[in-house]
Amino acid sequence: MSWEMLSAIGQLIAVLIGIPSLIYLAIQIRNQGKESQRAAASMLMAHWTDFRKSMSDNADLAAIHLRGLRSFEELDPVEKLRFGSALGRLFVLSEGLYLFYLDGALPSELWKTFEQTTADLIAYPGTQAWWATRKHWHTARFRELVDGIIAEGRKPTVYDRYTEPEHKKT
Repeated sequence: MSWEMLSAIGQLIAVLIGIPSLIYLAIQIRNQGKESQRAAASMLMAHWTDFRKSMSDNADLAAIHLRGLRSFEELDPVEKLRFGSALGRLFVLSEGLYLFYLDGALPSELWKTFEQTTADLIAYPGTQAWWATRKHWHTARFRELVDGIIAEGRKPTVYDRYTEPEHKKT
C-alpha cells in the first residue's frame, strides 16, 4: 500500500468521523436556539401574569383601568398616566408574544389566548383613544394587527358589566 493510498484512506475516515460530529453539533445548536426562544417566551408569559396580578392586587389601579376602558379622555392627568402605563406594559408584552408567534417560538394555540385578550381590550373606546396616542411606539407588524382588530369593529366582551356607566346599571 502506498503513502497516497494510506493518506486517502485517512482522509476518508476523517470525513466519515467528521460528518456525524457536524450533524450532532447542528442539532445541539438548533436545540439551544429553541430553548432560548422558549425561555424568552416563558419570561414574557410571566410578565403577562404579573401584569394581571398588579390589576387584581391594586384596587385603585383596577378602578382607573375600568374607567379608562370607557373613556380615556375623562381620566385626570395622573389617571391617564397610570392607565396608559398599564396598557403600555400590556401591549409591549402582547407585541413580544406576537413576534415570538410569528417566528414560530410560540405555539399558535397559546398566541390565540393572548390575541383574544388584546382584541378584547382594544375593543373599548378608552383603549382605542389611548392606542391612537401611543401606537407609534410599536412595530409596524403589531400596529397592523391591532389596527386590523379595531377595523373589524369588535364589541367589548370582557368587562361590559363592570364598565357600564353607573346610571345605566339596573
